[in-house]
Amino acid sequence: MCTTSSSNTTTNSGVTAITTLGIHHLGLSVTNIKEVASFFIEQLNFKQVGEKPDYPAIFISDSTVMLTLWQIKDVDNRVEFDRTKNVGLHHFALKVSTIDQLQAVYQNLTKLDNVEIEFAPEALGASPFQHMMCLIPGGIRLELISE
Repeated sequence: MCTTSSSNTTTNSGVTAITTLGIHHLGLSVTNIKEVASFFIEQLNFKQVGEKPDYPAIFISDSTVMLTLWQIKDVDNRVEFDRTKNVGLHHFALKVSTIDQLQAVYQNLTKLDNVEIEFAPEALGASPFQHMMCLIPGGIRLELISE
């Protein structure tokens, strides 16, 4: 049980309860920072909102979520992620506004050599939503889902 004061919420143990407000940004380590940034900018209408060339990092946003793309240092000795064995980012999902937009982005992505479609748009269980899954440049799994 929580008690509420005028400015804080505390738990029974007296610890201040914290309320998060969603993801501020998601940091992704990538093998080719410019290729991945171009993918989001050209295919999903993200904008570059910053850069740290000496790190190197590129910051991109769709005005709702920000992605921080970090260039890995040793591409030749990278360890690929295996979603069935590794702890970490299984995938991340971005919303699109309509099923028609989901179909359009799917059609665009099928034409790209550096994107692997895992599955085409399909019903998301018994919900009214549709979703698709793909591997973007560098092999990160991205789900796109219609609202």
